[in-house]
Amino acid sequence: MRELHDLVVGIAVEAAELARIRRHEGVDVAASKSSLVDIVTEADREVERFVVERLLAARPDDGILGEEGASVAGTSGLTWVIDPIDGTVNYFYDIPAYAVSIALVEGEPEPTTWRALSGVVVNGATGERFEALRGGGARLDGHEIRVADAVPASMALVGTGFGYDAGRRERQAAVVQGLIGSVRDIRRIGSAALDLASVACGRLNGYFERGLQPWDMAAGALLVEEAGGALRGWEGEPASSAFLLAAHPTLADELTALLAPLRPQDV
Repeated sequence: MRELHDLVVGIAVEAAELARIRRHEGVDVAASKSSLVDIVTEADREVERFVVERLLAARPDDGILGEEGASVAGTSGLTWVIDPIDGTVNYFYDIPAYAVSIALVEGEPEPTTWRALSGVVVNGATGERFEALRGGGARLDGHEIRVADAVPASMALVGTGFGYDAGRRERQAAVVQGLIGSVRDIRRIGSAALDLASVACGRLNGYFERGLQPWDMAAGALLVEEAGGALRGWEGEPASSAFLLAAHPTLADELTALLAPLRPQDV
C-alpha cells in the first residue's frame, strides 16, 4: 500500500503543478453543469485526463471515478476517486484555494460503504501537500498533523460550504444564521477538500456541509480520520452527500447537537 500511496502523491503533485500553470496562462470556462454557476474549465478536464492516464498506465485493473466524467469499472476491487480541481470557482477567479484531490478506496465507490486506503490533497496555488495512508497517520508537507484539541463550540472556528442551486444556498444560509451565534465564527473557503484538510491540521476546529459528491470528500475524509478526527452523518449515519461533519470527536458531538434543530428538510 505504501507503494500505491507514493504513486498517487507523485501524480497529484504533478497534476497540481499542471493546474497552476494553466491558471497562470488564463482560464477558459468549458461548460456549466448543474447550474450556470457550477462551471467546469478546460483545465479541469485536462488535469483529470492527465491523472487518469497516469493511473491507468500504472494500475490498469483499478477502477476510476472522476468528477469530470472519467469512469472505469475496474476488476481489482480498488477505485481511484479524483477531483482534478476542487474549488473551480476559486480557480476561475484566481483565489489561491483550489486543490487536486485523489483517493484510493476499497469496495464500491460510494462514501457510505467504501474503505478509503490512501488520499492526497495538493493546493495548486501554494503547493501544500496533505496526505494520509490508512493506519499511517496524516501529514502536511511531510510533517505529522493532528486535529485541533477539543474546545467548546463557542470557541470553535467552523467551516462550511454552499451548493450551486440558489434555493439550497438560501436554506444553507439560514442554518449558518442559526449556528453563528453559538460558535467563534464561520469560514467559507470554497473547496471541500481544503476544508477537510484544514480540520485535519487544526486550522479549522470543524466543518460541515450537505451535498458533497464522493470526489469532494474521499481524500479529505481520510485526512481527518488519520489526524484523529471524527466524521459524522445525521442521526448516527455515516458521513455522505446527505451530510458530513468533521471535527475532534468531542466537538463533533456538540456541533451535531447544535445543528440538529436547525436542519431543514433539504439543505
